[in-house]
Amino acid sequence: MSWLPSLLRASAAAAASGLLAISVGGCFSNKQNEGAKLYQTHCSSCHGEQGEGLRRLIPPVAASDYLVKHRNELPCLIRQGLNGPIVVNGIEYNQVMPGHKTDLTDADIANLLNFVQQSWGNHNPPYTVREISELLAPCNGSIIR
Repeated sequence: MSWLPSLLRASAAAAASGLLAISVGGCFSNKQNEGAKLYQTHCSSCHGEQGEGLRRLIPPVAASDYLVKHRNELPCLIRQGLNGPIVVNGIEYNQVMPGHKTDLTDADIANLLNFVQQSWGNHNPPYTVREISELLAPCNGSIIR
């Protein structure tokens, strides 16, 4: 019977770690879903349901070289918007993109960008909320370009 306390401790530890895994897993999956919801609400009407863009009018975010080349500018681009020509995957686009100055928090921008960075053929490193806040600090409040 000397093995019984050890077995009980092991069972309790396994149950506790299982509960922790369930609660932590739920937290992370909600954040992943949050980025998809934010994209659907704020971006998909222009950039497309699958990030495909719109012909030569709106650039794609799917398999986009712009995401890699301009990683540090993306948070300000979302916050302030864009006006002027850009080149994405070798094609020039020149449409105004509205900014989200008041309707997206730093955490929202992180969730949104992390969704885009890992969707539709993009395999780019994720952002932290701290990184987003640091990258947003120099944004001057006007539309980019």
